[in-house]
Amino acid sequence: MSDYLGKDVFKLGFGLMRLPKNADGSIDIAQTSEMVDRFIAAGGTYFDTAYVYDNGKSEEAARKALVDRYPRESYTLCTKLNAWNQAHDEASAKQQFYTSLERTGAGYFDYYLLHGFMPGNWTKYDEYHLWDFVKEQKAKGLLKHIGFSYHAGPELLDKLLTEHPEMDFIQLQINYADWENPGIASRANYEVARKHGIPITIMEPVKGGALADPIPKVKEVFDAANKEVSYASWAIRYAASLDGIITVLSGMSNLEQMDDNLSFMRNFQPLTEQEQQIIRQAQEALNKDGSIPCTACHYCTDGCPKNIPIPEIFSVQNRQAVYPGWDKGKNEYTIATMNRGKASECVECGQCEGACPQQLKIIKLLKDCAGVLE
Repeated sequence: MSDYLGKDVFKLGFGLMRLPKNADGSIDIAQTSEMVDRFIAAGGTYFDTAYVYDNGKSEEAARKALVDRYPRESYTLCTKLNAWNQAHDEASAKQQFYTSLERTGAGYFDYYLLHGFMPGNWTKYDEYHLWDFVKEQKAKGLLKHIGFSYHAGPELLDKLLTEHPEMDFIQLQINYADWENPGIASRANYEVARKHGIPITIMEPVKGGALADPIPKVKEVFDAANKEVSYASWAIRYAASLDGIITVLSGMSNLEQMDDNLSFMRNFQPLTEQEQQIIRQAQEALNKDGSIPCTACHYCTDGCPKNIPIPEIFSVQNRQAVYPGWDKGKNEYTIATMNRGKASECVECGQCEGACPQQLKIIKLLKDCAGVLE
């Protein structure tokens, strides 16, 4: 593989979003510091926080557990600017950068992200002139590498990377459960990033912890292969085995999770072809678990007068039933139906049901999906 930004970075990153807590709800700085120590001792360097994490307490914890305790050149720190739910105008959006510098005491940020691009909010970063703002801070030496984190579909990603070739890296949600999920578009977004030659930091490799304790059918697949390793190890190694990856972020919440992750990432080895086949079996088990037995043949979509992506909607609904999300799947649904018809727009013409080899009651199922996802 050719050289790229982050090629030699330790492939496990320490995500500071889900830090251990004390009984009163405050961050356990003592345990966090021990986690930092073990991470750095194993070769880890990449720490990831954000202005919005834990109402700023994550950035403060980064200062106490990391910045105040280690030489600045011994680690890299990433944080993020959120323009859509933590800012009400351009000035307040830009102030987040200065507040993050003050909270962390880091002096500069090695990596900096415009945070959480989604279909309904990405224009805020244009409106507030934040692309130019981060370029200006980079020119001043206050930011070393700039990018954005992304939760939308491949068409918009291609547009943004084409319009902003100055971006140094991108953060994407990638895991084996979402690789073909139309609501996350892990594979499609990864392929767009590779086309543009932009390196990737991976978020949600364990899908918010869901893949550390997967559904029974997936556990059966992994247990048959190797009962001695954690379920999380399959997920994190899967993500880290991709090309063009800077690091894979794990939001570790205690020393046990840190030790487990380091046990297989300290001397990381990409998945073998045999292990990749086991991952494919786990993906098949996930797909079969859905409550709507759609095979995604797409016969139903040919001739749909409203261009409704029926299999994609069913896929989002099925995955939401298995792994309930913070927004009940609404953002995934928005991505899957972007520039296409929504479930509620079905005119009940019946064309789809006549074409379905599974004889699904598609009209009723679309109504059910609309009630949950819209």
